[in-house]
Order: sequence, then C-alpha cells, then structure tokens
Amino acid sequence: MPKRKDLNCILIIGSGPIIIGQACEFDYSGSQALRSLREDGIETILINSNPATIMTDPSMADHIYLKPLTTKSIIEILKKHDNIDAVLPTMGGQTALNLCIEADEKGIWEDFGVEIIGVDIDAINITEDREKFRELMLKIGIGMPPQAAATSFLKGKEIAQEFGFPLVIRASFTLGGAGAAIVHDPDDFDDLLSNALEVSPIHEVMIDKALMGWKEYELELLRDKNDNVVIICTIENMDPMGIHTGDSITVAPAMTLSDRTFQRMRDMALHMMRSIGDFAGGCNVQFAVSPDEEEDIIAIEINPRVSRSSALASKATGYPIAKIASKLAIGYTLDELKNQITQSTSALFEPTLDYVIVKIPRWNFDKFEGSDRTLGLQMKSVGEVMGIGRSFQEALHKATQSLEIKRNGLGADGKGYTDYEQIIQKLTVPSWDRVFVIYDAIQLGIPLTRIHEITKIDMWFLKQYEELHFLEQEISQHSIETLPKALLLEAKQKGFADRQIAHMLECYESEVHKRRMDQGINRVFKLVDTCAAEFQAMTPYYYSTFEEEIETTDGKRFVANDSAVTDRKKILVLGSGPNRIGQGIEFDYCCVHGVLASSECGYETIMINCNPETVSTDFDTADKLYFEPVFWEHIYDIILHEKPEGVIVQLGGQTALKLAEKLDRYGIKIIGTSYQSLDLAEDRGSFSNLLKEHNIPYPKFGVAETADQALALADELNFPLLVRPSYVLGGQGMKIVINKEDLEAHVVDLLRKIPNNKLLLDHYLDGAIEAEADAICDGEDVYIIGIMEHIEPCGIHSGDSNATLPPFNLGEFVLQQIKDHTRKIALALNTVGLINIQFAIKDDTVYIIEANPRASRTVPFISKAYGEPYVNYATKIMLGDKKLKDFNFKPHLDGYAIKQPVFSFNKFPNVNKNLGPEMKSTGESILFIDTLKDDEFYNLYSRRKMYLSK
Repeated sequence: MPKRKDLNCILIIGSGPIIIGQACEFDYSGSQALRSLREDGIETILINSNPATIMTDPSMADHIYLKPLTTKSIIEILKKHDNIDAVLPTMGGQTALNLCIEADEKGIWEDFGVEIIGVDIDAINITEDREKFRELMLKIGIGMPPQAAATSFLKGKEIAQEFGFPLVIRASFTLGGAGAAIVHDPDDFDDLLSNALEVSPIHEVMIDKALMGWKEYELELLRDKNDNVVIICTIENMDPMGIHTGDSITVAPAMTLSDRTFQRMRDMALHMMRSIGDFAGGCNVQFAVSPDEEEDIIAIEINPRVSRSSALASKATGYPIAKIASKLAIGYTLDELKNQITQSTSALFEPTLDYVIVKIPRWNFDKFEGSDRTLGLQMKSVGEVMGIGRSFQEALHKATQSLEIKRNGLGADGKGYTDYEQIIQKLTVPSWDRVFVIYDAIQLGIPLTRIHEITKIDMWFLKQYEELHFLEQEISQHSIETLPKALLLEAKQKGFADRQIAHMLECYESEVHKRRMDQGINRVFKLVDTCAAEFQAMTPYYYSTFEEEIETTDGKRFVANDSAVTDRKKILVLGSGPNRIGQGIEFDYCCVHGVLASSECGYETIMINCNPETVSTDFDTADKLYFEPVFWEHIYDIILHEKPEGVIVQLGGQTALKLAEKLDRYGIKIIGTSYQSLDLAEDRGSFSNLLKEHNIPYPKFGVAETADQALALADELNFPLLVRPSYVLGGQGMKIVINKEDLEAHVVDLLRKIPNNKLLLDHYLDGAIEAEADAICDGEDVYIIGIMEHIEPCGIHSGDSNATLPPFNLGEFVLQQIKDHTRKIALALNTVGLINIQFAIKDDTVYIIEANPRASRTVPFISKAYGEPYVNYATKIMLGDKKLKDFNFKPHLDGYAIKQPVFSFNKFPNVNKNLGPEMKSTGESILFIDTLKDDEFYNLYSRRKMYLSK
C-alpha cells in the first residue's frame, strides 16, 4: 500500500539544545525525516529551539519555529496551522517524546484533531516504565535480570537487602542513563537511590542484580505496518555490561557472537517489538549475553523510536534509518521503498557489511575539574567518532586517530603508561583512556588472561590488540632502509599511521610516506554499499584501506580502487571531527552550507569527516563523502587521489584550521583566508603588533614560555591577569589569576599539558562589558553580519555567555568603534570569508580581545535570527565566485534574539559550576523577545555576575 492520502501536513518535534545524552544524532535524524517527508509533497512544520543545527535552517522545512519546547509553544503552532494532520515525535530523542506524551496527557492532540504517527504512546509507556516492561517480558518468555521496582526509598532498601550487592539502579523515563548507577558498596546506596528517585519524572526506579562481565549487544530494527521487519545492524559493545552504550566502544557487525545465538537474539528482538505495540518505524533493542558456553540472552531494554545508535547504524551500513522510518510512518511499506544506496534493491533488503566499523566516544572531562571520570551507567561523553576498515584492527586504529586527543593511534607514539600499578588501576576502573591502556598493559607484559580477568573484555578483542603489539615489536627491529615491503603493507592494513611507523623506526613521518609510495603501497578507496558489492551502489560514500596487488593473466599488477576520479573541478571541505565542548554542531552546519554553496558554484564537492552523528557525513550531502579521520595522512592521500582546486578549512572549527599549516607547506591551496593570515591571528604577539600599527586598543599583554618569564611579566602588567595558551578552542586552559602563587601553579600546569606553547598574559579588564562581531570580508569590502552584546561581564567565555543580538546597552560612540575596528582588522588580516572578533568595553573604550578569521560558533545563530544564509554567501566569496556588492542583504529581526547556553552539569554533580574563561556549555538555544522589559531578559540580566570564577 502506498502512502496515506490523509496526511498532508506534519509537525516534527526537534530535540532542542545539545546535552550529554542527547546530541546531534537527533539533528541528523530530524533533518533526514524532513527531507524524506518533503519528497512526498507533505507540508512540514518544525519546532526546535536549537539555532546551531542544520535542521532549523529555513531550507529544511516549510515552517520553522525556533521556540521553547513546551506545550504552550505547541498550542501556539497548532492554532496558527489548523491544517496539521499529524505529529512525528520519534526524531527528536527523549525531549520530543516527553513533550509529545505531555501534550497527549493534556489532551492537546485530541483538541486539535492531530494524530500521533511513527510511534505508539502505549509502547513508549511500556518501555519507559521499567516495572510494566519487566512484567510484559516475563509474560512473553523473554529473560530479564533479577530485578524489582521501587517507588519509595524504603522499598528500594528492602530490594537491596534481598538481592545483595553489586546492584544496578535505573530511573524510569530518563535519557542518557540519567540517575543510573552500579552500586558495589552498601554505603553509597542511600544517596544513589535518592538521586534516581528524584531524577525519574514518575519517581520510580528499577533495581537489578548486576550482570557484571556479561557481553552487551544492540540490534537496530525497522518495521512497517504490514509487519515486515528488517534488522539493519548488529552492534557489539567491546566494553562489557556496566558501561552505558553511549560511553562504550562499539563494533559492527558483532565480532564474538555465534550464529546460533545471533538467530535466537533476532527472534527475541522481533518478539519483543511485536509485543509492545502495533507501530511502524525504527526500534533499538539491547541485550546482555553470558560470557560462557551457554550464551544465555537477557533483555535489557527496547526503545521504539530512532535512537542514538540509529545514526551510527545508518552511517555504518549506509542504510538511512530515519529517512526510511519517516516513510513508514506515513504509510509506505518496506517492499515499496528503494534501498537509497543501490537504487535497485528494495528497502526490505537487509544490509550486509564487508568491512568493520568501530565507534569510540569523545569525552571532555578536562572541562569539569574534579569530575568523577569513572565510566558507568550514566552517559558522560559529548561526542563520538567512527572508523571504517577492512579489519577490526584497522577500524580501531582509524577511530583512535579520529579522536583529536594528541594520540596517533594505539601505542607507538611515546605517550603510553609504563607504571604497572597505574595500568592495573586504569584497567580496573573504566575510564576514557582504557582503549589505549589495554595496549600499554600488553606492552608491559601483563598476560591477556589477567587483563581479561580485570576488564571482562572478550578474549578475541584482546588477542587483536596483542597481534598489533607483536607487529610493532617486529617492525622496531628494522630501520627505514631495511623494512621489508610485506611488513610495511601489513602495518598499514592493520591501521598503523605513518607517524606511528616512523616512531617505531626512529625516522620522520615523511620518510615512511615516501617509502610506501616508492613501493606502491597506496591507500585505496572502497564503497560503503550496504550489500557487500552484491549489487552496484549508486552513492559515492567511501572509506580507505590497503590491499595486496592483484596480478592478471597478462602480467599486469594493480590494486582495485572503487573511487573513480572525474575531470570536474573539485573543492574539498574539511569537517570538524567529533563534537566536544568548544566545537560542536554549529561547525557541521557551516560545513553543510559550504558544500551546498560550492556545488551551486559548479564544483564537485568532497567532504572528509569522521563524525557519525552529523548531516555533513550523510551519504548524499556532498558529491563524494570520505568517511575518514580528519588526520593529516588520510587527508593528504585523498588530496593526492582527487587533486582538488583547493581545500576549505575555515568552516570546520579548530580541527580543520590546525591542518592549514601542513596544507600550506605541501603547496595545497587553502580556499579563502590564507594560512599566513590565519597564523597571524592565532599568534598573539604578532596580532597585537598589527593592532598597534592600526592604533586599535588592546589590553596590556606579554608572552611567556616559562613560569619565570610569566612571574616577571606579572610585575609589569598588574593583577588580575588572564592567562591563555595559543592555538586552542573553547577557551581551553584559560584562567583568571589574582596573585603570583595562582599564576605559577597555572603556568606550570599548562606547560605540562601543552609543552612548548606560547602563553599570553593579558591584564584582565575587571568589570568590562563583552561584545563580539561576525563579519564577511572579500578582501576589499567588509559586511558586518551581526554585533552581539553579552549579558555576562567580560571574563566568562563567549560560548557560555548569553549573547544578545542586536546590542541592548551600547551607545552609538561604542558601536562605531566596534564597526571601525572590525573593518580595519578584517582588511589588515587579508580576510576572504568569515571573521569573528571579540571586544571588551571599559570606560567607553573598545579593546580587542581576539580575532578568529574563520566561521565562529555564533554564525548559525545570527543566520537564524536574521533569516540570511551567511555561510552560503561567505563560501561563494571564498571561492572567488562573488563579491560582497553582488549580494542584496536583507536581515530581518523584530525585537531581540538571545543565544542562551545550555549546560550538562547534572552529569557531574560534584563539579564547581562557576563559569570563567574556559567554556563548559554543551549546547545552546535561541530566545526571541520583543522588548527588554521581557521577564526572561530581566531574569538573565539580574543573574549576570553570579557565576564568574577567577
């Protein structure tokens, strides 16, 4: 049966600001759903309060409401659009579902005659209410861990007494494992139980007997209204039970699951899905499997919606789950839809993988001093990366190289741990770096049986690690001249980077690269095609690997490469890698716009990124997608293969910017602002000299490379001082110090963490107002796209401040200085494209804090507030396709827009929540107000000095 004729207008609820536990994977899902519905001629209406995402771009839906996600906003929209037939709430994570359920309970959907599609509310209630879910599973014969529900503190204590420790506490109706904990010690139980009861909106917790050491698996399913079901992907957690799946290293397809157990698991997943309700759409099921010969299977939970893992499974298989799920929600069946990659098989065709993917989460514990870094049932990661390879080892290496934590992969970079006690401790208490510590343990000679006993990680994975260690030992016995070709090829096939091999051979990375080029060991590119090459794929979505040469009967030798190079002019866009605090989804928004604008200028577009949660890594955003680490070696090999006209670096945040120096050194054209200008803005000393030349005021400063130099400078500059390292994003390592003891301690700590860094010491302008401007420059003219005034005083990182557009408290004299300084700096830096400048205003004088000649965090916010596609314009200027005078700017904003930061401190209850120069927010929302008399503005302004920490 084709789609329903009675659904002509659909409301989609977005997921709001990015928080830990609910990130841009729902922006990806929602964007896909909107495009999917519009393909079918359905009018789409979106509510989402997040300005940083591509989902809230005017091009994505017919009507977009950047409003708070409340039932009040829902009612306003339904009154304005009385033609809305249905609401699709499954694309916006728990936020959207909770809002949909609240509206349902208040009778709002019924009052306006709106149908809920894509999910069954009863199914949600069953799966989220842990007691109801347990009863249903037992009724249908699905195994569950010994568990019981408690709705009071006393009941919880009774259950704990009955089960004994260790126990697992899970709160009902929460996301990202909020309120969940493993309790080993009875002394901790009371506090953790109270917290979970409080966090649960229905004040219910489920207490389980902990299945420590059991293996954990996830299945991603899709079902249509005719009860056709496909299993898209089987995901295995390398980490055993006890770590939230969002914080686990996961592998697809499953590596250590016997076929017999997999078939049982499939049957159980189908049985569970069918028992919870009659709905069409996506579903995620999680299981625990005993680590013995029996392989007992126990159900953990089921989520009848598009989940965090759906984005990962979509990127892993090339099967766009959200796109198909939204088609199913409007009445299509799987056999009527085409597989989006092959365009010839049906969507009822289950993906087959002839490669391995490894996902590793990205944490930001350094932003939360004093935080508990132990991984457990509450999710703590802020982003993730995915590596694709022909083997687990290659994919694991590529994922570790994608993390951007100054590691070159597993081992072979001189940064491993060598202390026995420290390694044992790190293996025992799971933390963010355990993926590296396993390798260090093997290098130290700790037996695999001991590592397995401590971590309960399956022996198969540990043996894969051990093989890598043996290979490193073998290579280390050679020099670059004596290394056999076969050994070099094996190292590359197992994912070792050139710079790791250089470390083993004690030579330069460039020497390793030259040696393998000379020997014909070249990176080849393979298609992600969903069907293991059984059918031809029509979508250019690639990963790299290394293969042995094939010899044909006529003696020709070659390596099969799926990526055919066209003769079109190409532009390569570097993505922003994994999300983290300071560099989030706003750069994905910029990259997507950069790709689309380059395409409009007639270029073939190539995207490189390794973040599975984003729209930039969707298989049909760019003409070609290389799902690869944003890591020099990978980028350089792709450039050698594709030979683009140039590379856009100013849209991918600090990740892409850091690669500008290498690109410049290798003679690769940087599109837009040159590397020399980018470097000048980053080098605080040179930049201040430029300001001096142009008579632009800046706070008194000095540059120090040692603690002694910093202490000597302090006498000249006077306290308070703002101390900051060069070349960092998100205010990393910035601190305000008020005496010499603080200064010495902070400088010593910074130089230990970031060796050889130039530290900038500024006299801190206490009590100054902070403002910032974003502008586009074409080398001749400058157009200021927005000036924002921060509600908080200078000293709180701009990403953590409430920024008001336009300014609310700056006089004409100050505004004119801001405009003049912005124009002078943009032109003096030879900017071509975007630039962001930050100011401190004291006694009616405007001082420059810093300038960033790249896309900034605030560009999407300004674009949404004024309704103008500024990144599109800036990209066309970077490409030399247009000048500023070619555009007709028509910004429109009634009243004011405020960019409000959103924090995830609830994940780190013991952390100091004071704000300062180092960024701590994980996301943002936009608030529109008509006048400054608005209660919300008054509330923000009255609290503006509350959080400043020195």
